[in-house]
Amino acid sequence: ADTSDADVELPTIRHQPEGLEQLLARTKFTKTELQSLYRGFKNECPSGLVDEETFTLIYSRFFPQGDATSYAHFLFDAFDADRNGALCFQDFAVGLSVLLRGTERQKLKWTFDLYDVNKDGFITKEDMLEILKSIYAMMGHSTQPTLRASAPAQHMELFFQ
Repeated sequence: ADTSDADVELPTIRHQPEGLEQLLARTKFTKTELQSLYRGFKNECPSGLVDEETFTLIYSRFFPQGDATSYAHFLFDAFDADRNGALCFQDFAVGLSVLLRGTERQKLKWTFDLYDVNKDGFITKEDMLEILKSIYAMMGHSTQPTLRASAPAQHMELFFQ
């Protein structure tokens, strides 16, 4: 068998972020902050794109006591503004800018989009219950006092009252 093809390395497809000036205009970060965020993003995601599986692995590191898979899915959907199934640096930077430095209205809209699980323009009890279950799962079973299985549904009912 000819192994010469095995030595050929195919180029990795890399996502090119939009220019720094455009990101400065779209976010409330400084040039230095954007450069620092970009270095961290590229360190975790050298291709410049993050799929949901990778996002979940990275996010789960922050919640080792629980299962962050479901909540990470909802967060991924909220950050994936163009709904293409991958986060680029722009998606990440714009979303983070809203969460950290956005107006109250921008933060509320972002949070509404997160909680509107089925993206129908409404936050239903079912949407809220899915989010709350994912939050409780992420917190893990080590919370004090220990939460009952009915806690997410009770929390949801209180929220809607």
